[in-house]
Amino acid sequence: MLVAPQEFKGSLTAAEAAEAIGAGVRLALPGVEVDLLPLSDGGPGFVDAMEAALGGTLQTSPAGDPLGRQVAARWLLAPDGTAYVEAAQANGLLHLWPDELAPLEASTHGVGELLLAAAIEGAARIVVGVGGSATTDGGIGMAQALGARLAFSPGWTLLRGGGSLPALESIRWTRPELLAGIPITVATDVTNPLHGPSGAAAVFAPQKGASEGEVELLERGLKRFTEVVERDLGVRLGDLAGGGAAGGLAAGMYAFLGATIESGFDVVAHATGFGERLSRADLVITGEGSFDDQSRQGKTTGRVIATAEAADIPWLVLAGVVDDEATNVRSLTQIAGPGRDPMSDAAALLAELAAAAVADA
Repeated sequence: MLVAPQEFKGSLTAAEAAEAIGAGVRLALPGVEVDLLPLSDGGPGFVDAMEAALGGTLQTSPAGDPLGRQVAARWLLAPDGTAYVEAAQANGLLHLWPDELAPLEASTHGVGELLLAAAIEGAARIVVGVGGSATTDGGIGMAQALGARLAFSPGWTLLRGGGSLPALESIRWTRPELLAGIPITVATDVTNPLHGPSGAAAVFAPQKGASEGEVELLERGLKRFTEVVERDLGVRLGDLAGGGAAGGLAAGMYAFLGATIESGFDVVAHATGFGERLSRADLVITGEGSFDDQSRQGKTTGRVIATAEAADIPWLVLAGVVDDEATNVRSLTQIAGPGRDPMSDAAALLAELAAAAVADA
């Protein structure tokens, strides 16, 4: 049996969720062989999933959070020399309280600091998971941390993040020698473009605290960024699939660093041997904090389901909350009961839910 969940946001890491589900399965089915495989699509939990799969050395480097406060960010240097960086360790929503959300000022500067840290430690390749961001700055903070010089219109009140992009006048850029020759991959779970109706500002900025007016300002900024990048760097961004990931950080890494953009799930699945491990299973259990229609649209849980169905392998989804409960989709709210909080008591509840689900399967 394969247990392959992603994180349960706000309560359990992917590894903790896998352990809890595994414990419940073993309780219900003593002696069953359980293969624990924590997964990620590039967002929070990316480094933990890669470390569990590949080993290597976990590193801790100082970096600025979305508002510039220093945090200790973790990243992985794998045995083959690849550095796996979780951008959200620097620019993630996880660093901000709800009343601290600042969509115009939130910056990716700390992500650039992590790229430099990985290069200093001798990374031969860098893979950056970009989910869970608090930023919509097109990656200009990251670029400035790496030495890019940006000029803005006189008289504009400059902000740290995407709020300044409408006033962007020019970019001067030379790739740092430290990063010369190091291939960089962006791992993401979205294919949204940088701007437009399905772009970074329109779709994702409201989730980062942006008002309607702020969304319009950020959209203007990302369009201006696209124009200046094409003129000054000779790179087209407007129709770049996935460029809108992490508020345009993916587009910025493509423009400034020549990064490739790949499916975060595919990156993790390849590194962990997901396909082979699934082929040996008679049942796969996956899960996440909230299972809804978006889960089936390229997210980790949806990709696990689709792969299992293609291989004719039965599956179960265990989630904190679900839009539509079905025989093979269960939620913690089913068993929480009075006095038990699905967030704070998630591990115990998840084990109980797993035990009940496999007993019924």
